[in-house]
Amino acid sequence: MWSVCKKELRQFFSSLTGYIAIIIFLLLNGLFLFVFNKSGIFEDGYASMDKFFELAPWILLLLVPAVTMRLLADEFKGGTIELLKTRPLSSWQILTGKFWAAFLVIIIALLPTFVYIFSLKALAAAGTALDTGGIAGSYIGLFFLCAAFTAVGLCCSSLTNNAVVAFLLSAFICFVLYFGFSSLSQLPQLKSGADYYIEKIGIDFHYRSVSRGVIDSRDLIYFITVVLLFLILTQKRLAKKI
Repeated sequence: MWSVCKKELRQFFSSLTGYIAIIIFLLLNGLFLFVFNKSGIFEDGYASMDKFFELAPWILLLLVPAVTMRLLADEFKGGTIELLKTRPLSSWQILTGKFWAAFLVIIIALLPTFVYIFSLKALAAAGTALDTGGIAGSYIGLFFLCAAFTAVGLCCSSLTNNAVVAFLLSAFICFVLYFGFSSLSQLPQLKSGADYYIEKIGIDFHYRSVSRGVIDSRDLIYFITVVLLFLILTQKRLAKKI
């Protein structure tokens, strides 16, 4: 598994594509948080990272599919999937290796955002304390969100040999999982009580719950279930190819 993971990491960072994806993610965050007024981190007038944690999932909706779209699609297209058959690896080991490689790339992209915390603390008024519990919870939620998006992207990459199609399909499914159920729950016809349960199906509900700084086991189980579900679907698809 780790041999596949290291191979994917080397391949990702052996070209400018990997660095450009991370730079664009950080650049978009920087522009929206520190340059554009209405979405700026200083717009509310108090020291808070809330704007970042509201914005990051939307940018990740594009970044994660961009990272995962070639993981299996290019293997199918180039015929290199045949080489994987010669290795003493199961289909589960191959896909988990690719999953961890993509997930680590996303985590690497998120690590520089810790600078925002120190910047905000330095710019805040004297004696102002940041909500460290809320920030820690929000980052934990963001990591689980990235894991879920990565599993979805890997699954979509296994469905086609066209990386662009994999990107579009992954972005669409991630959007539906993150925002679709929340929007559906707001329909007037569902206000009788079903709206709450429909909203709970979506990632946004559990992401916001973790972001409050209280780690609920039900939210963690939800994210782990989503990740395992899409990994199992990918494994079944990959098993037919190997």
